Amino acid sequence: MSASDPELKKELDATLATRRELGPEYEDELIDSFLEKVEQRLDGVVDKRVRRQLAEQQMVVARGSARPQQGGSPQSYPDGLGARLGLAVASLVLAIPLSAIAAVNAGLSGLISCWVGIVAVNALQASRSWFTWGRRSERRSSQTSEWE
Repeated sequence: MSASDPELKKELDATLATRRELGPEYEDELIDSFLEKVEQRLDGVVDKRVRRQLAEQQMVVARGSARPQQGGSPQSYPDGLGARLGLAVASLVLAIPLSAIAAVNAGLSGLISCWVGIVAVNALQASRSWFTWGRRSERRSSQTSEWE
């Protein structure tokens, strides 16, 4: 679906012509109908893209790769950079309202305990991804030695 989709433009023109004929009292129904058609088109495009990506991943797996690569996306980094970055960003975003709530309700001790919890969650995630990365590299080195 492109920005200049002729079929969608025809639908919009038909909807506008119908609105002119029927008047503003049917406007809500016409808009809902047009948006439903747009949603169906978007769903079709998304479904097609998802099927294509799944087929590409299945081809990669079928060719013998242990797992499909995402082409340099943060999730494909061996140390789980995408997961750690996502958690760090979420922690910082949530830290602002959590800090305010903790400071208002429990004072300085609440604020400190809130930040200890935030740091602990991030440290746990970092150590978990470090541990799994270490296990993956050990597995890789043992697989390499078997082939030599």
